[in-house]
Amino acid sequence: MMELKDVKGVGPKALSLLNKINIYTVDDLVTHYPFRYEVLERNDLAEVIDGGKIIIDGKVESVPILMRFKAGLNKMNFRLVTQSGVVGVSIFNRAFLKTQLTVGTGITVIGKLDKTKNVITASDIKMETLMSKAKIEPVYHSTSGLTNKNLSTYINMALLMYGKEIKDYIPSIYLEKYNFVNKKTALNIIHNPSTMEKLKEVTIRLKYEELFVFMFKINYLKLLNKKKNNGLVREFDQAKIDDFINNLPYKLTGDQLKAVDEIINDLKSANRMNRLLQGDVGSGKTIVSFIAMLVNHYSGYQSALMAPTEILAMQHYNNLCAFLKDTDIKIALLTGSTTKKDKLEIYKGLKDGNISMVVGTHALIQEEVEYCNLGLVITDEQHRFGVHQRANLQNKGVRPDVLYMSATPIPRTYALTIFGDMDVSTIKERPNGRQKVDTIVKKNSEIKDVLGMMYEELKKGHQVYVIAPLIEDSENSDLATVCNLKDQMKLAFGEHYKIDIVHGKMASGAKDMIMKQFKDNDIQILISTTVVEVGVDVPNATTMVIFDADRFGLSTLHQLRGRVGRGTSKSRCILISDSDTERLKIMEKEDDGFVISEEDFKLRGHGDLFGTKQSGDMAFKIANIRQDYKILLQAKKDSKEYLLNKDTDNDELKKTLINSISEG
Repeated sequence: MMELKDVKGVGPKALSLLNKINIYTVDDLVTHYPFRYEVLERNDLAEVIDGGKIIIDGKVESVPILMRFKAGLNKMNFRLVTQSGVVGVSIFNRAFLKTQLTVGTGITVIGKLDKTKNVITASDIKMETLMSKAKIEPVYHSTSGLTNKNLSTYINMALLMYGKEIKDYIPSIYLEKYNFVNKKTALNIIHNPSTMEKLKEVTIRLKYEELFVFMFKINYLKLLNKKKNNGLVREFDQAKIDDFINNLPYKLTGDQLKAVDEIINDLKSANRMNRLLQGDVGSGKTIVSFIAMLVNHYSGYQSALMAPTEILAMQHYNNLCAFLKDTDIKIALLTGSTTKKDKLEIYKGLKDGNISMVVGTHALIQEEVEYCNLGLVITDEQHRFGVHQRANLQNKGVRPDVLYMSATPIPRTYALTIFGDMDVSTIKERPNGRQKVDTIVKKNSEIKDVLGMMYEELKKGHQVYVIAPLIEDSENSDLATVCNLKDQMKLAFGEHYKIDIVHGKMASGAKDMIMKQFKDNDIQILISTTVVEVGVDVPNATTMVIFDADRFGLSTLHQLRGRVGRGTSKSRCILISDSDTERLKIMEKEDDGFVISEEDFKLRGHGDLFGTKQSGDMAFKIANIRQDYKILLQAKKDSKEYLLNKDTDNDELKKTLINSISEG
């Protein structure tokens, strides 16, 4: 298999920059799809109005004259011969192009035309002429130091060198049925489209493949569950559970009690539990899962609770220990940073049955971990784990019952599609004492008001979250970034308050350390991407400020808003945006996550079913479950048909897909 470093032109520096945008393999590179396209349509000088945008190609007629005004500011002037006449070109801060703009060189200039002066003020110069009247140019998400042209060059070189290794993950029967081109051709077209019609065709084909593979895995796991439907029949003293519930420091809501009853009935049943426990942010799912673990313990079985991050696992562990402090139940915490000595002790305790409950991260599914009698598996924020990771944890027991938890409300239609064989328990009621978070939409011009509101809360000793859509500057975007906001916040508050950042590209240990410092109030302003969407409880954080809020789905905004309002103080969420404000106004009026989720699906806004890009199998590169729901339904039907068809059991593709689940 060809490696990324083998792609012609990708040296150590380029490799490092590609890694920054999560490109680690050649496959990652060729499936780094454009997020939009620019249609470059050639104009004539005569047809463009004064001050209008112009795209024109021609040949450089004069040697460019470079003028430097001060550090960081320069201007270059030259003449361009076009099909419709000679025009002057001025461009700022592109001194590096001077050596390339030799007389006679064919180029394309994009900019604004001043008809009186017959001069184009260029925003961009492309070192090639348009081959036809129009050209469709892909635009990629990138990072500082990696241009769009660099990315395009690396991708096309990889397609050229790696082409023979590109595998189709659509069975030939469906390739023929839908008249789809092969994967290699589809990738070449999506990165170099000649027409919008062809681009649309291959986009549908690539979306279908992604959803087909995903639904095949889901259908395969459903099939496994049905085959293993010989559940554990439990016997336990109900009075012990009732005592525990009655002695809690608060009263459970009706929805929580209903969910507890549904789970207990599943645990008593001879059928294997396969239940999704979904509830709004802060609705109290965790205590319900703890009660399930207690029932399982009193029935003589072990429980494992898997969380997506170390800090969330630690929070669950601490809460579980606090709730069960009056019992002699042995509880363990197992994560990647658990010391080797402690790990060996925990492995022994799990194997001999001395440890009854274990909380952890993916460390729970490592090969070394053996359980004595694992009866219940709970995964928190289950969509953040890959399909194979969830399967691995289930397979650690003889036939454990399975409970998935999610704070991302999923509209019923979609839940039935993706989790078709699951029972669903829903908690909608707000727990007693939980306050509504006030939400305000502000424009960028009102930033002083926002800073004032932040300062008022900081003076009270409270803490603030600040969210940006990007980590660092990109040549294709002028959105707020974590790094820029850190500089701005330091200017405003740096003298008196500690400010730090956290984002998805940081090592998990570094992220956890920052989150712990924020939880301990050693940091007062935390600037982040959506990585804090699911995280630790910080009751002292009372303000959530989200820049470029229009870039997020409503469900993601709701998840982020749920990070505040966890204490007794009044909290607020401020959404900053100059566009799409009507959609954002929904957040001012509505605080029911299920209603917001439905609205998110009706509107063709940003974000996908589970918020912004997640890890695991829900991290679709090109498909969007909401927008591509019809394709999803077809992929679900076809993948199930292919899976159940005995004639395809010897297909290499079928074996590959099944192995990708069991080996992951």
